[in-house]
Amino acid sequence: METPDKEIFRDSIGTIDEEGKRKWVFPKKPSGPLYEKRKLVSYILLAFLLAAPFIKINGNQFLLFNILERRFNIFGFPFWPQDFYLFVISMLIGVVFITLFTVGFGRVFCGWICPQTIFLEMVFRRIEYWIDGDRNKQMRLARQKWDAEKIRKRVLKWFIFLIISFVIANVFLAYLIGGDKLIKYITEGPFEHTSTLIPLLIFTAVFYFIFAWFREQVCIIACPYGRLQGVLLDNKSIVVAYDHKRGEAENGRKKFRKNEDREALGHGDCIDCSQCVNVCPTGIDIRNGTQLECVNCTACIDECDHIMESINLPKGLIRFASEDEIEKKESFKLTPRLKGYIAVLTILVGVLAGMLLLRSDVEARILRLPGQLYEHKDNGIISNVYTFKLVNKTSENIDDLTFKLRGWDGTINVVSTSDTFKVDAQGIAEGTLFIELKQSDLSGDKNEVMIDLYSNGELIEHTSVTFLGPRSFN
Repeated sequence: METPDKEIFRDSIGTIDEEGKRKWVFPKKPSGPLYEKRKLVSYILLAFLLAAPFIKINGNQFLLFNILERRFNIFGFPFWPQDFYLFVISMLIGVVFITLFTVGFGRVFCGWICPQTIFLEMVFRRIEYWIDGDRNKQMRLARQKWDAEKIRKRVLKWFIFLIISFVIANVFLAYLIGGDKLIKYITEGPFEHTSTLIPLLIFTAVFYFIFAWFREQVCIIACPYGRLQGVLLDNKSIVVAYDHKRGEAENGRKKFRKNEDREALGHGDCIDCSQCVNVCPTGIDIRNGTQLECVNCTACIDECDHIMESINLPKGLIRFASEDEIEKKESFKLTPRLKGYIAVLTILVGVLAGMLLLRSDVEARILRLPGQLYEHKDNGIISNVYTFKLVNKTSENIDDLTFKLRGWDGTINVVSTSDTFKVDAQGIAEGTLFIELKQSDLSGDKNEVMIDLYSNGELIEHTSVTFLGPRSFN
């Protein structure tokens, strides 16, 4: 069966022409109240993205994703490999939150919050408008032969893009290795740390490729989030939508003519000016309905409202609305699916909050030395040997650490030059210790022994071990 003409646009993405080649998008420079609000949000988020690796809370970097050393900080909370379950729950909360937001309000995250869109639209394209001009000038420059003007503009633009890509790569690297370490490498000289310089140059090339050439293709082709819309959205989801009831009326859209009675002729308010298409950063026609390419950037809303004002028609032909609002005039309300997502999100946030409150600043792990059983000593003493590992999750040193038995008459001897030791800030202390108990106090060959860890006389952690002794044949 042949595809209806009005649906044929769904057979391909908006940035591919009929021959399957890349169709470059030259969006018109957006303007309007929503764009101004989006600029404000974007600049705040840009400042946050650039500053987060260098902000510290209680000595911890605000955001850190050090995969190589398996150290993660989220909002100043340090996460170690032992806290991986907390990290997983945090990621689940993020996924559920984005899912909830998408079900309710469409792909607003992509247009207003996503770093890809923010850098592309609020940094690189604004530089492009400054150097190359608006849509028509950019299209003319693209067709223009390589004369002095085109070479000058292209070299200037590409050079600025490269510098910005290098800055973004440095910030990205700060998220991976830490802001302090990055500053140290810069001050010591990049050639002193070639193992870091090479990945930095690779990141720069990747970001340059994305923002100078690949651009909106990331949102359309590479990012799976757009395709999730087909699963997440329903008729009650609020998205950037064209009011086809009002725009088309009975006889469809029609070019504007002054003093024409459009209502009497049965034509809708859409004057087919195509400005909503020209301003779209992904090159789609919002009048065709919800499409995976739409990132809900609201540029078409501002542009359409401006056109409606200029011809004395009501604004809102393109607006935030659900399909049910357009078709049935139904207002937004919480659906059972939204309530379910809210319930799941609330539970996950509660679980994470509880785990964070119960989380100890120091984690103690004591394990039996492999291959060792027990040793008889004088006066009926049984000795077991263990290895211990202490993880300090705080940004301060923990001094004067001692082990003590709880509920047992025995001793703990740490293999060390002194009775006490310390763990450096965000460091690890490892060693060996012996536990000695009276054989008469043991009940069987396996006994659970509780060990408390004290710092300056204050209990900070506890753990348990299995103590082996002679098997009883009573």
